[in-house]
Amino acid sequence: MTYRAGWIHFTNVAPILDSLVLPPQVSAITGVPTQMNAALLSGQVDIANISAVEFIRNADTLEALPDFSVAVLGPVYSVNLFHTRPLQELRRIALTAQSAMSVALLEVLLRGRGLSPALERAEGEAEDLLNSGYDGVLRIGDSALREWYRVVGPLTPERTMTMLPDSGRGITVTDLAEEWFRLTGHPFTFAVWAYRKDRPPPAALIQAMRVARRDGIGHLAEVAQRHAARLGLPERVVQHYLWNFRYHLEAPDRLGLEEFAAKAVPGHAPLRFGERPAR
Repeated sequence: MTYRAGWIHFTNVAPILDSLVLPPQVSAITGVPTQMNAALLSGQVDIANISAVEFIRNADTLEALPDFSVAVLGPVYSVNLFHTRPLQELRRIALTAQSAMSVALLEVLLRGRGLSPALERAEGEAEDLLNSGYDGVLRIGDSALREWYRVVGPLTPERTMTMLPDSGRGITVTDLAEEWFRLTGHPFTFAVWAYRKDRPPPAALIQAMRVARRDGIGHLAEVAQRHAARLGLPERVVQHYLWNFRYHLEAPDRLGLEEFAAKAVPGHAPLRFGERPAR
């Protein structure tokens, strides 16, 4: 029987998925986070790199690989709240339907500040939505990375990624992962590789993923070069963006994940992870 994978192939997982060679009897489809979340929960696929919040909400039926994650310590650059007023003055925020994770994180951060603006579904680029009447717009993924750079760039030989401002063109960009770090001091885990408990992945697939990750991280400049051309961004931007991620679900990442679970989904079932590979 074919084992079915569902990949969210944003640039942030390129070091794992770009060079992944699926073993025999494994097939894969791709989609945005909400599509792959639904595909895994409905049984259309058996494993997916899904939003951490969906893993938490469905911890009674899902288990996660113990050593794969998409996490950051500090800024992520691609999960951004674009706004034209200070955070405490926001009245209407447009939310993307592509990511339950980013919406849940935004809700946690707003509650932490005692804020309750209206949250409304609306798709489109940040500047267009801001011009249409919203004073805040949540954007994720590759498009959010491009829009962030459009607002705060450009890089110069003297100005690195960490020296870029957080505003430009009359817009402030609040990086939600950086806000999480300021709130908790922990990394933020955006995604895990989760699978249905009754359909654990074959060992050959897990090994192929580990080989691909080693190759991708070992050739990060080449990965960045490929994706920079596709995104229309400087290679320096994309290489720093990828270098910034934590792909191994280490103890600090799990600690941040558990804290987020407690804040976002009180009373959730225990989170379960497969056995870690031998060192």
